[in-house]
Amino acid sequence: MSPRLVLGSSSPYRRALLERLGVPFTVRSPDIDEAPREGESPRATAQRLAEAKALAVAALEADCVVIGSDQVAASGHLRLDKPGEPERAVAQLLAVRGRAVSFFTAVHVVEGGSGRTLGMHCDETRVTLRADLTEAMLRHYVALDQPLDCAGSARVEALGIALLERCDSHDPTALIGLPMIVLSRILRECGIDPLQAPPQAAPQAAPNRV
Repeated sequence: MSPRLVLGSSSPYRRALLERLGVPFTVRSPDIDEAPREGESPRATAQRLAEAKALAVAALEADCVVIGSDQVAASGHLRLDKPGEPERAVAQLLAVRGRAVSFFTAVHVVEGGSGRTLGMHCDETRVTLRADLTEAMLRHYVALDQPLDCAGSARVEALGIALLERCDSHDPTALIGLPMIVLSRILRECGIDPLQAPPQAAPQAAPNRV
């Protein structure tokens, strides 16, 4: 029997990605401080917060496998967060048009109760935005796609893909919020394999006839 699975995240995007596996899971939002630390690299921030989210939920959920994840976007020394409102989204996109942006997406899987690490990974996806994007285009995009809860102010799984010149990644799902290729491997190692057919019930013996 597969262990119970818990997603430690309030993100609807991560929930939708995990649903692709067709494996039952529950969702529990972690309560942690997500502010970056002084001098901390974007990759280190994503890794630390993914682990913190997983451990926060693991402390409340026993006998399960808990997934924590976090994403940090940066272009050089500029960090790109969730804009929250349209003007900030437009400003972020204007600041990085024609430039490369790295999205660091970390996943940390732990055992519920003990907090023992079962697997971890951080994916770097590098995207380059089009240099010909005008402010009018970006305002139109933000109004249509409403990427206000997306790091970097773009929904690449929706209209945001039209903002990009190129995308370099080992895992296209990582850019959306959860690196599913590596996560699938970690879950298989934990005994959760969506491709493993459930065991068939043993056939019952035919009743004796006299």
